[in-house]
Amino acid sequence: MKRITSKDNPQYRKLKQFASNSAAARRERYAILDGVHLCQSYLEHVGHPALCVVSQTSQYHAEVSEIIAECEKGNAQCLLLPDGLFRPLSQVDNGVDIVFLVLKPVYDTLPELVQNAVLLDRIQDPGNVGSILRSAAASGIRQVYCSVGTASVWTPRVLRAGMGAHFLLEVFENVSLETLIETSKIPVVATTPYARSTIYDIDLRSSVAWLLGHEGGGISESLMERASDRVVIPHAGLMESLNVAACAAVCFFEQMRQCLSGRK
Repeated sequence: MKRITSKDNPQYRKLKQFASNSAAARRERYAILDGVHLCQSYLEHVGHPALCVVSQTSQYHAEVSEIIAECEKGNAQCLLLPDGLFRPLSQVDNGVDIVFLVLKPVYDTLPELVQNAVLLDRIQDPGNVGSILRSAAASGIRQVYCSVGTASVWTPRVLRAGMGAHFLLEVFENVSLETLIETSKIPVVATTPYARSTIYDIDLRSSVAWLLGHEGGGISESLMERASDRVVIPHAGLMESLNVAACAAVCFFEQMRQCLSGRK
């Protein structure tokens, strides 16, 4: 491994700026994966990173040693930093010191809606976005389309909440959802607390696109008008509505249940 011991090293300064400046990170072609689980998931589902960075202490951790060996096998560059230099690169408290620098996927075209998909309209909380991606991947959905105003999916907080789901999905950002819906080949189902039909009333055995909206304002009016169906998740008690990530999980797994059981 290459050792860096100076905070003035150009490569280290670039890494530190990238890790601490979210705006710069969004503009870059690269993303930072923070922690053992994300790094292991990337190796399993995608391949070798552009760069693997570990601290002096963590290099002796059993799982980190295996990751380093796999990276070196694939000729990926590995950097070793003193613990103090590594700390600014990570947002994980009390974690194991390892990060990957990876290329974000680039898609030449935006596919039409022809299979199960998720449409996110201005969902801003990184934890919600990451949780939705995780539920989507777990339920067999493979495509997610994010409008302008949705939290950037390759930021560290979304990546941590996604727990590796990013590497099982095609995620498209800054999409005009209105245009996408107008050319959709499948029904678009919008979730709203004001719908008359419940999630359990409609037949979900065929492909649908789930439309989920902003935490406070919900789905925009222009998108709601374009939806094929509107559904609500019935719930007991005094809570006005469900968290959008919880709502997404209920929807995705109700569809999965219907497909597995023949609906009834």
